[in-house]
Order: sequence, then C-alpha cells, then structure tokens
Amino acid sequence: MGLKFSDVPNGLAAIGKVPGNGWAQIVAFAGYYELFVYKYNGVPGEYGWKAISSADPEVRKRKLSAELANGRLAMMAIIGMFFQDGLTGSAWGDWSLYTDSPLRAFEEELGVQAPVGFWDPVGYTRDGDLETFKRRRETEIKHGRVAMYATIGYIVPEYIKWPGFLSPSMGLKFSDVPNGLAAIGKVPGNGWAQIVAFAGYYELFVYKYNGVPGEYGWKAISSADPEVRKRKLSAELANGRLAMMAIIGMFFQDGLTGSAWGDWSLYTDSPLRAFEEELGVQAPVGFWDPVGYTRDGDLETFKRRRETEIKHGRVAMYATIGYIVPEYIKWPGFLSPSMGLKFSDVPNGLAAIGKVPGNGWAQIVAFAGYYELFVYKYNGVPGEYGWKAISSADPEVRKRKLSAELANGRLAMMAIIGMFFQDGLTGSAWGDWSLYTDSPLR
Repeated sequence: MGLKFSDVPNGLAAIGKVPGNGWAQIVAFAGYYELFVYKYNGVPGEYGWKAISSADPEVRKRKLSAELANGRLAMMAIIGMFFQDGLTGSAWGDWSLYTDSPLRAFEEELGVQAPVGFWDPVGYTRDGDLETFKRRRETEIKHGRVAMYATIGYIVPEYIKWPGFLSPSMGLKFSDVPNGLAAIGKVPGNGWAQIVAFAGYYELFVYKYNGVPGEYGWKAISSADPEVRKRKLSAELANGRLAMMAIIGMFFQDGLTGSAWGDWSLYTDSPLRAFEEELGVQAPVGFWDPVGYTRDGDLETFKRRRETEIKHGRVAMYATIGYIVPEYIKWPGFLSPSMGLKFSDVPNGLAAIGKVPGNGWAQIVAFAGYYELFVYKYNGVPGEYGWKAISSADPEVRKRKLSAELANGRLAMMAIIGMFFQDGLTGSAWGDWSLYTDSPLR
C-alpha cells in the first residue's frame, strides 16, 4: 500500500489510517495473549514470568503493587488523552487546534475577562449563535448600569438629600422619604408614574439596541476607537457585575434590618431574637440553626428541644465514662450470682450487650424510666430539676453551669458516637486497627 509508519498520525486520527489487515493482525495478536498467555490462574497478575515478577511472594506483591499504582495513573491519563485528542486533534490538548468549538465565537468577545475567562456553566452559548450572545451581553450591560445607579441611590441619601419638596401638592419633602426599601411606600403614585415613564423613554428610544452591546452613539463617553470602547465597556461590565451583587446584598440587609448596612440590632422582628440570649447559645458559633428548627419563633418549643439536648448530653457523658472506666477498673464480685456471672466476666463496650442477662437489662430500663418520668421531669426550665446544691438558686450562676454542661455534653455526644464506630469496627473503643480482623479491606 506504500504506507510508511511516518504516514500514520498520532492518536485517534491513526484509526482511519491503519489498513484492515493491520487491524486483523492487532486483534489476532491481542486475542492470542488473552486466551493462551495472559490466562488467569487464580493469582492476580501472575503468569509464570519469574524473571519479570519474582518467585518471592513479598517481592512479587511489592512489584505488582507498584504496577497497579502506575496502571491506575495510566488509566486516568489515557482517558484524558482521548478527550483532548477528540476535541483538539492532539493528545496534548492544544486549544488553538479546537477550531470547531462553538465557544470560539465568543472567546474574544466583550465581557470575557480575567481571571475567569470565558465562563458559561449553564451552557447558554452552546448553540454558537453570536447574535444571541451579543443580545445577552447588551442585557447584562443594562442590568449592570441599573445596579450601579441603584447602589449609588442607596449610599448617597445616607449622607445628603435634595432640599425642598418632592411633592408640593402633598407637602412631601425629599427629607421625609426614608432611604432604601422603606421609600417605596412613601413616594406618591404620580412620582412612580414619572419614574416609569422616564425609564421607559430611555429603554425604547435612547438605550435602543443597535446590534453592538453597550453602544448608543455617545462617543464622548465611550469612544470612536473600537479598542478603547471595548476596554471602557469591559471596565463598566466588571463594575456592573460587582454592583449587581452589591445591590442584591443591600436589598436583603434592608429587608431584614431596615438598613442597607445590615445593622442586626435593628432587626427587631426576627424570630431568632427570642433565642439570642437563651441557654446553649455559645461562642464561637453563637446562635446556630442551619436546618431552621426555630424559624417559627416558638420559645417553648425551643426550650423543650434544649431540655432534650441537655438529657442527651448527660447520657452521652455517662456513656463515655462507662467506656473509659472499665478499661482500668471493674466492680468486684458478682453481676448475677444465680448465673455465676462476675463483673470481670463482662467485656467492655458493645460486646457487653450480649453478656448482660435479661434481668439486668430490665433493671437498667426500669431505673432509666423512673428517672425520666419522675426525677428528670421537665418543668418548663431546661435542665432544672430543683437540685439547687448542684445547680444554683441564682439564675445567672445556674445558666453558667448549664452552659458548661451543654458544652461538655455536646463534646460527649461526638465522643460516644466515635467510640461506637471504633468499637464496632475493631472491638475496642480506642480503635486498634490490628483488632479489626474481619474488615473486608484486609
């Protein structure tokens, strides 16, 4: 066929160049090795080549482990090369070769800026339609301009307002109009009509799109030089994007606190106010409710949950101590004389569950139930059961003691869960990996 090896391109492009007889030879060669040479004998990677592997099991294992690591890396590498080769015609992924990409139409367009570059995670530009891209860029410029005006409109009235009357017929002065969202209800209807008419006039006749984003013929503000105009519009786009983020933040803060600057002390209507000074709100997190259990602002429900947390913390502290102490000391004598079962016969941790006799579990449940129903009975004040000697008659001292207990209980809840996992995996709360003989990872 007069075909040299040098005539065959690298990578995926070679598939169409190799003749049919060549592919037949490749398949036959691979099939022969698969069926007769690399035939699995029950030992992974072992085909009897002691010179390449080793007759020593440990050396062979070490060599195969190294080979596996390299093979895993190679599997990732070859998939990456396939993708890059398919996209750019080169396994090294030269972007300049990817001439068929629809994104090529937008690489040098207005608004593609460092450090992100061309960024379209939603895929609006997949169709490669340049006119649609420009129309969207025009819309972004307008939104940015409105956002910059709005941001300035929030900031300036904090320091200065127009003198005189906004509406002489209504006796309404500019100084009477509050800043931010609160102004919406103060501006009279005729004022809103003027605002809408003014904005509509500019939208329909002045800022009328002519096919070039951001270009309305104002050469003094932009430029007759396309490069200078692009640079100015790029700067404006960057500022407009920042302003869009800023104005949304101001809306949220204003809506929550009545001020664009977000003074939390002004957010008097927050349902979270009921809980700011409550028991268990501690540094460094402060009030923390990511799931939103307290959104209803129900103080009694909050206190009931806090009571539950205190109980859980106390149980967790007992449980943690119950894991630690038997590692060093156990009660002398019999746990069950009738069964001849000594305390020393009971293993520590989860393994004890199956050793304690049924009557023992009945006593434990009865004891816990008695305390739950009659001693630790909730009276509307979290953690307060009338034990002034342990807590305090002074509300502040009691709150401080319960806060410390809550902190310790939270730590204990994390600790006991960790101990359960380690005990279940290794047979010891201290997590000795050498004891985890049943692990499928072994």
